[in-house]
Amino acid sequence: MPQSLSAPDCNVTIGILALQGAFAEHQVMLQKLSLKRKVVIVLVRQPEDLDKCDALIIPGGESTTIALLARLAGLLEPLREFLKTKPIWGTCAGAILLARAVEGAKRGGQELLGGMSVSIERNGFGSQVESFEAALEVEGLRESNRAFHGIFIRAPVVISLDPTPTDPPIQIISRISTSLLPDGQTAVPHDEDDTDPRDPRTIVALRQGLHLLTTFHPELTKDDRFHEYFIRECVLPTLSRAPSPA
Repeated sequence: MPQSLSAPDCNVTIGILALQGAFAEHQVMLQKLSLKRKVVIVLVRQPEDLDKCDALIIPGGESTTIALLARLAGLLEPLREFLKTKPIWGTCAGAILLARAVEGAKRGGQELLGGMSVSIERNGFGSQVESFEAALEVEGLRESNRAFHGIFIRAPVVISLDPTPTDPPIQIISRISTSLLPDGQTAVPHDEDDTDPRDPRTIVALRQGLHLLTTFHPELTKDDRFHEYFIRECVLPTLSRAPSPA
């Protein structure tokens, strides 16, 4: 069971990969959380910053640029090691980086962290002009009967779920109705049966093991429920399992 967010016995240190993209918006959202546990925020720009973190958020932005800057900073391999034992939440570009495979990569390819058993198409719902907003039903959020306002900007699309027998199970926590998709997108036909559980293309949020993936931008809203969810469901259980210092 996840630990209570009201338990005041320790701080929670959340890193935000701060190389490019909407890292400042995630920082503001974490600062707004009203929890009895203190949330300590670390802007991660070099490998030693990761050592301070219980978990990490990879923001939206430009996934190729973030990967390039992470390599230049010596962060790619430390990030791959980090995700083996600690939670990461990827939003939009961050979701691409957490995938095992990507379609629509720029010439020269796309470096990935590969922490989740999914394949993703970059800009799957279209270019900047096809950006859109939609009310989402999300399993497990606080006040889950209240829709979450999803902001999709050049959003990636999950095109396949590819877990091996030894991978943790994938939990789908939100899908989008095809009726809410922009007319110009071609990833999912509007007459498609969006209730088909075998079709991954309408998945916009999922969990696997320690990690959380959203193809939209919760940090660009005024709604802190996804940030609270990440801490409650993904981060605190790992702290409860951590060994006590000798």
